[in-house]
Amino acid sequence: MELQDLKGLGPTRLAVLRAMSICSLRDLLFTLPISYRDGTQWAPCAVASGETAVKGVLKAAPKLSRFHGLTKVSATLQDASGVLPLTWYNQPWVCQQYQGGEEMLFWGRVTVKNGRRAMVNPQRMEEGQILPVYRAIPGLPGKTLRRVMTLALEQVEDCCPETLPQGLRLRHGLCEMNFAIRQAHFPSCMENLRMARRRLAFERMLLYQAGISLMRQRGEKGFPMPLEEGASARYWQTLPFPPTHAQQRVLQEIFQDLRRERPMSRLVQGDVGCGKTALAFGALWAVAQCGYQGALMAPTEILARQHWESAQKTLAPLGIRCGLLLGGMRAAERRKALTAIANGEWQVVIGTHALLSEGVKSHRLGLVVTDEQHRFGVRQRSQLQHKGESDGVFPHVLVMSATPIPRTLALILYGDLDVSVVDELPPGRTPVSTRIVPEEKRADMYGFVRREVAMGRQAYIVCPLVEDSEALEEVKSATAQYHALTTGPLSGLRVGLTYGKQPGEEKERTLEAFAQGNLDVLVSTTVIEVGVNVPNATLMIIENADRYGLSQLHQLRGRVGRGSAASWCFLVAEPNERLRTLTQTNDGFLIAKKDLELRGPGDMFGTRQHGEATLGILLDGDVRLLEETSRCLRELRGNPDLSAEWTQVEAQARTFFHGRLREIALN
Repeated sequence: MELQDLKGLGPTRLAVLRAMSICSLRDLLFTLPISYRDGTQWAPCAVASGETAVKGVLKAAPKLSRFHGLTKVSATLQDASGVLPLTWYNQPWVCQQYQGGEEMLFWGRVTVKNGRRAMVNPQRMEEGQILPVYRAIPGLPGKTLRRVMTLALEQVEDCCPETLPQGLRLRHGLCEMNFAIRQAHFPSCMENLRMARRRLAFERMLLYQAGISLMRQRGEKGFPMPLEEGASARYWQTLPFPPTHAQQRVLQEIFQDLRRERPMSRLVQGDVGCGKTALAFGALWAVAQCGYQGALMAPTEILARQHWESAQKTLAPLGIRCGLLLGGMRAAERRKALTAIANGEWQVVIGTHALLSEGVKSHRLGLVVTDEQHRFGVRQRSQLQHKGESDGVFPHVLVMSATPIPRTLALILYGDLDVSVVDELPPGRTPVSTRIVPEEKRADMYGFVRREVAMGRQAYIVCPLVEDSEALEEVKSATAQYHALTTGPLSGLRVGLTYGKQPGEEKERTLEAFAQGNLDVLVSTTVIEVGVNVPNATLMIIENADRYGLSQLHQLRGRVGRGSAASWCFLVAEPNERLRTLTQTNDGFLIAKKDLELRGPGDMFGTRQHGEATLGILLDGDVRLLEETSRCLRELRGNPDLSAEWTQVEAQARTFFHGRLREIALN
């Protein structure tokens, strides 16, 4: 059955789905839920917290009130433990839906504001129901998509043919695909959901790794660099500081790759401040010594400019000419830059996505470096590499990432890359002191901000939202905090505001003003997670810290502590065991391991970019499944008795990636 043949799916909805690249029935059925509402168990009203189900009796009929043009419906749910206020915003029809004295089950988020608890915009559920929640699609709300999925599964008996060999399924205890798809969308019980998710996650990760294995067999040619054996030691002697043992080891690994005919594909990962930039400059220096051009791509203009300024201090004294290419350059300046790149006048080119634009012609491009890899899509990295292709010979690729993950996991997930870990920090770095700040200590926190500013320091304040949301009234927004702080506790200080969708020039001006010390406090969203290096910033405040993953909190914390002064990170939230992890360690690898256990790799890495579909894994933080699929692949490839199974899996991998094996990589 084709997608357009589904009864109940009209032309409008069909067009919306196709606009999201959902063009077949299989595409639709593999648009899996992102979470579930579990109506099989619930929390007592008096202690319910976070997203949960609650069950009780409505004390009275809901009451409607109006303020500032908005409507608010209020009710109270009661059980043996106590009561829980319920609040609906802009849903006046709720008053007609529910009557006092009814026993019912609700799902929602319990919030605390000014010491008062309430469940905001709760939705009624049937007891024992497990309700799928889908990612919002423009023009197709989650509820509507759920109805579309119901229609599809009702009309198609054999919804998804089996894709894995039967022997493999039996050895690993995997359910059939048809069962997995049906239970993943509408589970009859939590055990069936667990089985379905495990089957789908296993296959996705197995095919991902099989695709990487195929890509490894491409046999591409690179530019072998004639580096003498003592090259790395000679580079370190040019720097004003001694390298760590980890830096020396990793640079040796990079230089060994550069000497080979096969193009380097290496990931260098390490904690914030471990010295990855010095390694990138070392690789660029080596390539320039061999008569080739190197390119470094950064995710923001301000970070690119900072890299260029650092390169001027590090590489220019060694006789290496470094240039800068940014999207915001004036026409004449850009033409001059393009000429310098094309004729080889610039041996090292540093820039942003502007390096990918038409008209950029490299000169014997021998090395591509991408900084903050998790902010680039796979296709972007591949596109820059292909700009340097010459007669089937490709430049070397070095990928830098400040998102530390355990080495074993890195080898699995970054399977198309060799992995180097910088697991040592330079001596003398002052660790960032981290504290959890509950709401009642907010005034003391702002007093601390003023004291830091009085000493000539600067502070970040990070909020989860750009603007206020009625549905998430307890969550701080950047714009609201900016206005509240400039007229309240931080009045008189120089406070700036920036966020992701801010016009590019305005955002760059604000970040530059903060970097130059012309702002005391910068209020922002997570846009400052990468791209800002301000040694004078000593304080990071993260609002609603419980809404972030540990790895992201650690990444944000890494924006401070870059100078010699004592630095602080304040996590504004109610204390919990998860956040206490950050107060106990500054080791990014330990934090990443904990984050992985709690949230799973899909949440750790899951910003949606080109190639992300390969990581649509539905794990509950079970790293063992990743390791199991890795062992399974080795068994399939190494056991002659399983050659038929490997052939089937290989064919599935080729189909899965639709001929894009060159682009397989984790974002």
